[in-house]
Amino acid sequence: MPRKKKDPAVEDRLDNEILVDCYNEDERHVAWQCYLAEKLSFPFQARCRARLPASPLGPGEEAEVIGIVEEDDLGPIRMKIKWRGRKMAVPLEQLAGLGLKAEAAEAISDWHYWCARGYLF
Repeated sequence: MPRKKKDPAVEDRLDNEILVDCYNEDERHVAWQCYLAEKLSFPFQARCRARLPASPLGPGEEAEVIGIVEEDDLGPIRMKIKWRGRKMAVPLEQLAGLGLKAEAAEAISDWHYWCARGYLF
């Protein structure tokens, strides 16, 4: 069951801006990567929102986001980060951008919404 109530404005953006003309999982995955690459400017600071099994970050910890991980699998969108002198990848679902421009903050919020609704590629 989705953890977040439907938001008509976000649903419209998903259908008419992000995922327009996407007919399968691969196309949706690429569309998300392109949308985020277009809206985000790297590097930027982010704060961990929650602990996830696929990441060493803990709630409240900050990292520098330096790019998007381009992957062929249909797993979650992951970001390249610098954290504690190391470079690694963590799920975007886990990160909240700090001091972002409105369109970048909206793009990350759109991904959080997608995840919270339980949508899949």
